[in-house]
Amino acid sequence: MASPFSGALQLTDLDDFIGPSQDCIKPVKVDKKPGSGVARIHIEDDGSYFQVNPDGGTQKLERAKVSLNDCLACSGCVTSAETVLITQQSHEELRRVLRANKTAVPGQQRLVVVSVSPQSTASLAVRLQLNPSDTARKLTAFFKKIGVHYVFDTAFSRNFSLLESQREFVRRFRGQADSKDALPVLASACPGWICYAEKTHGSFVLPYLSTVRSPQQVMGSLVKDFFAQQQHLTPDKVYHVTVMPCYDKKLEASRLDFLCQEHQAREVDCVLTTGEVFQMLEEEGVSLSELELAPLDSLTSSLCEEPSSHRGGGSGGYLEHIFRYAARELFGIHVDEITYRPLRNKDFQEAILEREGRVLLHFAMAYGFRNIQNLMQKLKRGRCPYQYVEVMACPSGCLNGGGQLKAADTPSKQLLLQVERTYSTVRTQTPEDVPEVQALYQNWLQGEGSELAGRLLHTQYHAVEKLSSGLGIRW
Repeated sequence: MASPFSGALQLTDLDDFIGPSQDCIKPVKVDKKPGSGVARIHIEDDGSYFQVNPDGGTQKLERAKVSLNDCLACSGCVTSAETVLITQQSHEELRRVLRANKTAVPGQQRLVVVSVSPQSTASLAVRLQLNPSDTARKLTAFFKKIGVHYVFDTAFSRNFSLLESQREFVRRFRGQADSKDALPVLASACPGWICYAEKTHGSFVLPYLSTVRSPQQVMGSLVKDFFAQQQHLTPDKVYHVTVMPCYDKKLEASRLDFLCQEHQAREVDCVLTTGEVFQMLEEEGVSLSELELAPLDSLTSSLCEEPSSHRGGGSGGYLEHIFRYAARELFGIHVDEITYRPLRNKDFQEAILEREGRVLLHFAMAYGFRNIQNLMQKLKRGRCPYQYVEVMACPSGCLNGGGQLKAADTPSKQLLLQVERTYSTVRTQTPEDVPEVQALYQNWLQGEGSELAGRLLHTQYHAVEKLSSGLGIRW
């Protein structure tokens, strides 16, 4: 069975992906006790391990576990495959929290919040033959039926990611002559790409990565900082679940950079994929189509939220928003439509802004690891002409994420086209035109470019030291 994680993290799948198969090589600590003699290991029928000492005594041995943090900190491989135990990132863990809430004494319950990505909504909508708006509302009804308190749309947090990405690019472009932040800026919203970059290219690639948080982690800040304050709760009293098209988002949520040290609370406690949510529906015996519509909640008011999205494709529209903003801000040019030119394949395209025969902006999108490898080779040879690249691990981007629903009776390409068409029907908005976003910049973040905005909307990346037994990668 192929791993559900992206190409950077999975074992072997399509030839677009990297990674010869191998077991996890993370060292296991062995506690040595004083004394002499040789112990034997006895394995029970249920798989339990017992140490049998020379004196006949037995001791049950703890099973070695590999956590998500272990995977992120280890360069022994570029996989987190099936051997990674992700018990804290499963729908069973959400069920456990909801059960605990039912029996908890007043004041000891945790506020349960679910944030749903537009990509997941589109995938579910196609499977259930509903429009995205009704799907989002019926999904809200389902979550509240099982005990969730609030349901949000991560398109709202993506407004912040896009705005910060626009400003970051213009700042780097203007300061490229004397700045340590290099061009091209490489998008960092995809955790599969980031994990691969940190482990495989390390310190070389770090200066190019955008420091802007992904929509999932911006939502983590919104829920655990802003919303928790509004509810007069500490972050550890809020249990935050996201629904994502991608298994790699579980790894992103597990990064220590997104841990509230004071309360030892993660900004995103649990990530469920679209498929896992559909599995929950089946296990609960719920037909989403038959549920009543329920309004999505709003982070900033008592008014119900309408599902929304952004222009520029199913991976968030980073290239498109930054291209338009940079053209206007740097050169005073208003761009109505962006023309993309395919290069090696449809997953490697470029967009160019010219004036009087001079190239002003040269952007690209690189989806899938074959294209990412080509991009990195250009970069290392000093032959990368781009100023910004929207990088995504999955071929065709986030709508084709490993956590999205598959259909046995529909070819994958045809299913993806249906999901893309459904996603494109959602009403779009321009981040600058969302009043609630501007209000939060002033009232929560203390203004654009503030120290608080830098801490809550940006992050950092880390080169992972390579083990001496490093994994050879087939290029």
